[in-house]
Amino acid sequence: MTTTPDKIVWIRLSAIHLPLKNPISDAKVLTGRQKPLTEVACLFAEIETVEGHSGIGFSYSKRAGGPGQFEHAKEIAPVLLGEDPNDIAKLWTKLAWAGASVGRSGLAVQAIAAFDIALWDMKAKRAGLPLSKLLGAHRDSVQCYNTSGGFLSSPLEEVLDNVERSIEEGIGGIKIKVGQPDMAEDLRRVEAVNNKIGGRVSLMVDANQQWDRPAAMRACRQLEAFNLVWIEEPLDAYDSEGHAALAAALDTPIATGEMLASVAEHIDLIQKNAVDFIQPDAPRVGGITQFLRICALAEQKKLKLAPHFAMEIHLHLAAAYEFEPWVEHFDWLDPLFNERLENRNGRMIVPSRPGLGFTLSDQALAWKRADAEFGKRP
Repeated sequence: MTTTPDKIVWIRLSAIHLPLKNPISDAKVLTGRQKPLTEVACLFAEIETVEGHSGIGFSYSKRAGGPGQFEHAKEIAPVLLGEDPNDIAKLWTKLAWAGASVGRSGLAVQAIAAFDIALWDMKAKRAGLPLSKLLGAHRDSVQCYNTSGGFLSSPLEEVLDNVERSIEEGIGGIKIKVGQPDMAEDLRRVEAVNNKIGGRVSLMVDANQQWDRPAAMRACRQLEAFNLVWIEEPLDAYDSEGHAALAAALDTPIATGEMLASVAEHIDLIQKNAVDFIQPDAPRVGGITQFLRICALAEQKKLKLAPHFAMEIHLHLAAAYEFEPWVEHFDWLDPLFNERLENRNGRMIVPSRPGLGFTLSDQALAWKRADAEFGKRP
């Protein structure tokens, strides 16, 4: 018996800009490399098929690039019309070739990510499964840590209040930012947070690429006294050799990868033994299809996984990773969605809803700056 393949008949792209309550600063702001973060520009893709199946996915950009993602997505979206939505790998390649002249990393693949994630969401919904179980879950919950309460723009007392609130909300780890001009101030804040935690949850730090190689070695050696889960981005994101030297010299694990925007860049980290916790970001590397390629390589090296940001997507992907991972708790995107993720006993619970399990809120639609439609709804 043969059946006619389903086909994509309608796509809607939405540029939604989420304002943050307060400007956010990390080490890159203190050194003048970047301006404070005031909003997150999100690219949403909604896809429907002739049989009535639907999926939603998103990518994002901070500080710059959001309008570019939206424009590139508009250019390549029409190539999906008429295609079987289940051929996700084939469609990733087709989208990449549609925009081949701008390459296969950075903004180009971040635009593709929104489509790719929507197709995976649809496939899981079609199966009636959460995405994690469609992929083959290892667990129904994932260790989670909070970042959004530990930025350098927050005074220490505020950070300490955020630590207590996170623990009360069932979050299992606290990450704070370091990389200030005065290392003594970094150590003072880390020591204060460590004392506040009192062994109740885990502690990580993130330098956001602040140090050069000698400064990173000195700083990381001083931070080893705190028995951290990891030290994140001590060096420039593309300095794989420098990260490898730190990973070899230190007892504390090194984490990096969030700023990389392709599979190839992650392969370089993995092959050079430059990372203990790899931190790919599905929207940044081109979506779930590419993220899974990175995970397959990382599992071969027995690396730990701690995906960056976008917990609504990464919770499912981390649940399907072989070795016990961490997922980053950021509540910034909460206003965009009708649903909320649950934390309990230091872990984030994978929702039982089919697909990724989220829908856009009325507030998200109110923040929409532009949209574009292709094809016709069934």
